[in-house]
Parts: sequence; structure tokens; C-alpha cells
Amino acid sequence: MSRRNYTEVTEFILLVLTSHPGLQVAFFVLFLIVYIITVIGNLGMTVLIKINFCLHTPMYFFLSSLSVLDLCFSTNVTPKLLKNFLSEEKTISYAGCLVQCYTVIAVALTEHCMLAVMPYDHYTAICNPLLYSSKMSKSVCVHLVIIPYVYGFLLSVMETLRTYNLSFCSANEINHFYCADPPPIKLACSDTYSKELLMYVVAGYSNIQSLLVILTSYKFILVAILRSHSAEGRKKAFSTCGSHLTVVTIFYGTLFCMHLRCPTEESVEQGKMVAMFYTTVIPMLSPMICGLRNKDVKEAL
Repeated sequence: MSRRNYTEVTEFILLVLTSHPGLQVAFFVLFLIVYIITVIGNLGMTVLIKINFCLHTPMYFFLSSLSVLDLCFSTNVTPKLLKNFLSEEKTISYAGCLVQCYTVIAVALTEHCMLAVMPYDHYTAICNPLLYSSKMSKSVCVHLVIIPYVYGFLLSVMETLRTYNLSFCSANEINHFYCADPPPIKLACSDTYSKELLMYVVAGYSNIQSLLVILTSYKFILVAILRSHSAEGRKKAFSTCGSHLTVVTIFYGTLFCMHLRCPTEESVEQGKMVAMFYTTVIPMLSPMICGLRNKDVKEAL
């Protein structure tokens, strides 16, 4: 039977963090400030890298791509969250829910790959400095950025179509502040086994394969650094890799907590706080960690 023949739900209700009016206003102000900082930080980083010739290097090219992803991720979730804090009707249309779900998954998967691509640049610069210009040419960098986008956005289509094929008969209250797996799955009145299986396979594979690429790259980088006889060179290498490793640790730590769990009532409640950090705080911190701790970016500013 076609999904359209038995789906009755046309909109969902999103639950914010609290129902207390005073706290909702306080949360609105807090997350508005966080969002403004996120927009200024990521947009500012992208523009700065674009207009400053000294930052036209592969490392900053990847960093600007990461800033674009963080900005898209935060913008997909936060404006709707802010509206719901002050609105009586905290609804989102069925189509809007699918769009939000698609964007969250697509950006998250793309960011997986982007974080895995960035250590390759570090590896080439530290382990093969004489071949760096040829191995990290402009065309190579463009391809290394395009591949994560194609991977993330195509896989997200497959995931979202699985959600679209679920039936939602009567329950429409999502125990979360945005539409993304796994909370909507709990409302489905059709069989969710294939959807849940696909969700775990995609999330698990993306996390593990990108993490393995990162760890393998840094294994070779660490060996090269330890073999270096220049104290200044070792310091610069550790400084370059340190920011990326910090972002990777925060990103994957929260991601494992948020997605690789069964969609039970308890896990959804716990995941709301983790998801809040993942969708609002990390995009704000990322340009600060990767950019403002960097000497070249400070000089460009």
C-alpha cells in the first residue's frame, strides 16, 4: 500500500526544553546569542579566508568549507527552535520535517568526510613537504571538498526516503526540538525495522570509516613529528594538528552519544541535551577552535 493512502498526520509538534514561560524567554535569549555568534564566526571565517590572499592555502580552503557546513547545520535547526520558544504553536509541517531531517543528516555525513579529508592535508604537509604543492593542487582540493558533499547528500536522500515511507497515523508529538532520527521513528505506526537498520548501518559506517581515516593519518603524522630534529617544526606541527583533533574529539564524542543508541524514551530524553550541544554549541565553537587559535588567522584579522 502506498504511504499516501494511510498517512493521516500532516504536521508534527516539537517539544522545546521546558514548558515554563520564564525559562523559555531565558532560553530564547541564550540561544539567540549563541546563534548570532555562530553566524558571525562562521560567516566571518569564510569571508576572511576568501578575501585574504595569505589564507589561500589548502588548509584554510578546507576550514572555510567546514565553516559553511557548521553555518548550514545551525541555521537549519536554531531559527525554528527560537520561534518555538516564543510561539504558542510549536508545529512543523510534514514536508518541513522531512526537509529538516534531510538537511541534518546530509550536513552531518558531509562533515564526517570533511573532518577525515583535513588530516590528509596535514599528513602531506608534514610527511611529504617537497611534494605538497603537486599533491595538494587546487583541482585536488576542489575534488576533496566535492566528494564529501556528494557522499553526504546522496546518502541523506536514501535515509529521508525511508522516513517518507513510514506511516504516521495519529501520534504527532515529537519528543525533540527538531525533526531528525531517531525521535520521529517512535511515532510511526508501520514497521520501522528496515529504517532503523539503515540508520544504524549508515551512522555506524560513516563514523567508523571516517574515524579510521583520521586515526591512520595521525599515526603517520605522529611518527613523522617524532622523527623531526627541529623543535620549532614539531611545535608548529602539533599546533596545526591540535585544533583539528580538538574539533574531532568534540564532534565524534557527541555524535556517538546521540545516534548510536536504540530510540527508547529514556535515550531520547538524554539525547535532547546532547543534541542541543551538537547542533548549537559545536558550530559556534568550531571557528574559534580552528581559526582564532591560529597565528595566520589572527594576523589576517
